[in-house]
Amino acid sequence: MTGPRRLLAINNYFYRRGGAESVFLDHIDLFTAAGWDVVPFAMQHPANLPSPWSGHFVSEIEYGGADGSFTKARQAAKIIFSLEARRKIRALIGQARPNVAHAHNVYHHISPSIFSALKAEGVPLVMTAHDLKIACPAYKMLSHGSVCERCHGGRIHNVLLHRCVKDSAMVSGLVLMETLVHRSLGLYRDTLDRLIAPSRFYRDKLIAWGWDAGRIAHIPNCIDISGFAPATDEGAYFVYAGRLAPEKGLATLLRAAALARQKLVLAGTGPEESRLRRLAGDFGADVSFAGHLGKPELQRLIGEALALVLPSEWYENAPVSILEAYAIGRPVIGADIGGIPELVADGETGLLVEAGNAAGLAEALVALAALPPTARAAMGAAGRAWVGREFSPDQYRERTLNLYEAIC
Repeated sequence: MTGPRRLLAINNYFYRRGGAESVFLDHIDLFTAAGWDVVPFAMQHPANLPSPWSGHFVSEIEYGGADGSFTKARQAAKIIFSLEARRKIRALIGQARPNVAHAHNVYHHISPSIFSALKAEGVPLVMTAHDLKIACPAYKMLSHGSVCERCHGGRIHNVLLHRCVKDSAMVSGLVLMETLVHRSLGLYRDTLDRLIAPSRFYRDKLIAWGWDAGRIAHIPNCIDISGFAPATDEGAYFVYAGRLAPEKGLATLLRAAALARQKLVLAGTGPEESRLRRLAGDFGADVSFAGHLGKPELQRLIGEALALVLPSEWYENAPVSILEAYAIGRPVIGADIGGIPELVADGETGLLVEAGNAAGLAEALVALAALPPTARAAMGAAGRAWVGREFSPDQYRERTLNLYEAIC
């Protein structure tokens, strides 16, 4: 690409709502700093960051607030294929004339209806796979708390048969219809020039589910360690930071903490909180619930922990929380599932344990707690050096730029 470069950056939300939004907004900042003119395209929302392009954003969809069958039917149709989003992105393309478009999460709010419009206008298109939606209708290859690959080979009727989404026939049926429409129109396979997989695990899984290996690039997430000061004080507890959800393996973690007789702090909120509070009492675990914390408070909590624990029992992609723990100089105990093993060098930056194995996790907690503080500090320092070297913003931008150059 020569001359002024313009990136069309696409995501449902234009504020820091979760991990995907953080990657999306950091991506914008990185390319803006490199001299690119970045044009966002998102959904209108009161929490959005200001943008001169917000007049092109699609109308807000608020789930659960629709009244009446007609309104709900219109909303369902918009979730599957948004004519408004398609119309608005065409107008935006005409005004902005981007060199390349990079999509993140578009499901349900913007919808992939925009992809064929981008293709028709000749705009090269990249999408980062923050989840497994393009393979699994229910996003996570997870059904009722267990890893599930029943839809492999096109058997997507299983999402409704097993009510994989919210254990609801209605919602699972809508997701099935959405998937049928998107696949019949080729809204992903026929429009995406490249997919970015933040983990090698996701890259390999998508290939196993039929995606062309030549169209998938592995580009890890990044972190700027200069924004994190290595912790110096150490407390006598382990910490989990994230959503309190069933697939995160937190019941296993509570049982392990009780077996290991180690203090545990859970930072975050979610649908499992009341159940976890009951389980903590049932197991006799020493657990504190810290709730939602701001970034400085969360960094302090992780920085003073013996280690961050990520006991997931689903196919995690590439958790930024691991990179952040290393940036603060703390080791990580991670489950050997999904992309987590790629980010934990067993015995060097932390410990790997079998997912769902409370006894094995308890052994890891005891083993790490028994090390001298200097040994844990050395693990954290090794993690910080590693992410500073291999997961830097400069590395991420260079890899992504190379990908853009290949398709433009």
